[in-house]
Amino acid sequence: MAKVGGDLVAYWELNLPSGAFSIEFEHGTTSGKRIIRVNAREIRREEWMFKLVGDENFKVGKHQCTISIRPVAGFSYEYSLTVDGKPLEKFVKHQSKISQTWLCFVEGSETRIVLEKDTMNVWCNGQLMETAGEFVDDGTETHFELGKHQGCIRTISSGNKRQGLLHILMIDGNEIPPDTDYQ
Repeated sequence: MAKVGGDLVAYWELNLPSGAFSIEFEHGTTSGKRIIRVNAREIRREEWMFKLVGDENFKVGKHQCTISIRPVAGFSYEYSLTVDGKPLEKFVKHQSKISQTWLCFVEGSETRIVLEKDTMNVWCNGQLMETAGEFVDDGTETHFELGKHQGCIRTISSGNKRQGLLHILMIDGNEIPPDTDYQ
């Protein structure tokens, strides 16, 4: 979380299979004003609140989020975000275990592809893709189309029990490296 000036007191980035989201929180510490924005779109506004601390609940897609406001010293406050009941850091760690993300350019546009490892759902720029899965000699392949381009996620054994399965994205036969910023 990054602290910022004015009434904007907190900013978080939340990466989900359905997309990347920025969450901004404004807190007027004299008026109690609270504003929540997701991807720059205001989703909640409270102008006058006499209780300066507490929780603000909202949803990002199907995920329940809570911003907690806690006093620290004098008239200073601490802000934290929980997602589905987990502190953001734990939620992000859990997401990295159940999903794999790639960023690539397709037809000149940056494209974000996410594999949900538990369901084998494939998302492209926040849209659930229609896929076809098949078993192959060394694992499985999940095929999908990106406009005129063919996508395939190969799932194979790493050969190491601790490492588990490897997921390899191919676009038109070219391997795309995973995006380590989203892992």
